[in-house]
Parts: sequence; C-alpha cells; structure tokens
Amino acid sequence: MNYDWSWQVFFELSPDGVHTYLETILMGAGWTLALAASSFLFALTLGSILGVMRTARSRRLNLMGTIYVEIIRNIPLLVQMFLWYFVLPELLPVRLGLAMKQMPQPWSSLLPAFLCLGFYGASRVSEQVRAGIQSLPRGQLQAGTALGLSEVQVYQYIILPEAFRIIIPLMTSELVGTVKYSSVALTIGLLELTGEARSMQEFSFHIFEAFTAATLVYLTINWTIVSAMRTLERAVAVPGLVGSSGTK
Repeated sequence: MNYDWSWQVFFELSPDGVHTYLETILMGAGWTLALAASSFLFALTLGSILGVMRTARSRRLNLMGTIYVEIIRNIPLLVQMFLWYFVLPELLPVRLGLAMKQMPQPWSSLLPAFLCLGFYGASRVSEQVRAGIQSLPRGQLQAGTALGLSEVQVYQYIILPEAFRIIIPLMTSELVGTVKYSSVALTIGLLELTGEARSMQEFSFHIFEAFTAATLVYLTINWTIVSAMRTLERAVAVPGLVGSSGTK
C-alpha cells in the first residue's frame, strides 16, 4: 500500500482559508463538548423526572413515564436525528418553523442535535434513575412520610441523593456514550469532531491522519470524563450503600 503519510498536513490551511486543519479539528472537538455537555444536562434533568414518575405511587405517572421511555429508546438515534431536523420544522407553526430553518450554521444543526440527544438520553437516564431508586430499601419512603415529609420532599431530600450516588458508574457510561453519539450530528451538517475529520480527509486526502487525530481526541475526552467521575464517585460514596465499596 503506497500511502503518502504526512503529519505536516495538520499545519496546512483548511478550505476556509483562515484556520489550519489542526485548528479545525480542535474547533470540532469544542462543538462536540458543547453538544455533549448541554444535551447530557438536559437528559439528566428530564430523565430524573421520568425516573421518579416510573417509581411514584401514581399509576398515571407510571404509565406516562413508561410510554415515553418505550417509544423513544426503541427508535434508532439516526432516525430521531432526521425527525428533529427535517420533520419538526414542518410540524411547528409556520413562523417558528421558518425561523428554525433559517437559523445560521452551526445553530441550525446544533439545536436539532441538542434536542435529539437530550430527549433520547432522557429515556436511558430514566431507566438508570429508576434502577437506582428501586435498589434502595423500600422502607425509606414510608419512614420519610412518617416524619411528616410529603412524597416530593422524600424524593428530593432522601431518595434521589442516595440513588444518584449509586448510579454514578451508569452516569459515567451515559456521558461517555453521549460524547460518542454526538458524531451522528454530522449527518445533519454539524461540523463536530467527526464532521471536521471527515471534511479534512475529503479535501486533503489524508484519511488516516484525520481519523487518527479524531480518535486520539475522543480517547482524551472520554478518559478525562471517566477519571473525573471516578473521583466524584469516591468523594460522595456513603458506607453501606450499594456501590460504595470498591476503591478504598
């Protein structure tokens, strides 16, 4: 195989005539981090609400949470990305739909990608929160209500703080997964990390260098996330709870 390896390509100007290929790769990494962080925070918030709904005493809330989770998590992520990008603007009121279509790049791609990853991630986080809540002793809810707390207060001050400590390893996997899922956004025109690597290889014809760089950046980002979350897990571990044993 006669492949012309050249790592100097990263210091050549990209097609925009302003940035080098190295700079465009780093810019793509920035958009990857922005998309992954924002969509994960949204997914964590909505998923926590859905997880509580799925464990609450109300059958109506249980049903609503179950319907959401079973529909969203069983539709492929790529299909959902296209639905948010192509279909949503057509379903909105005319002015709002046009405003969404006419947003300048990268916002016209970033917003649908954020909504897609956020709502998709919420269906997964919901199950993780539900598992964390159900792993706790059942008597905690009764004990909390016996002390005069409402069901909402019991969840807020007792159950959820304990459940979140237990599911930190699951949240770590979910956050790492969100970083990787963000690459699907290239299909709707967002030049995140994978999109920038693909653009580089198309214009420079140095495919191995482009995707080697993208791979190293993904590994660096995800290794940093895993290390930080392990530190957090040790810091908040409560002796006696599930998941508190392990590292000493």
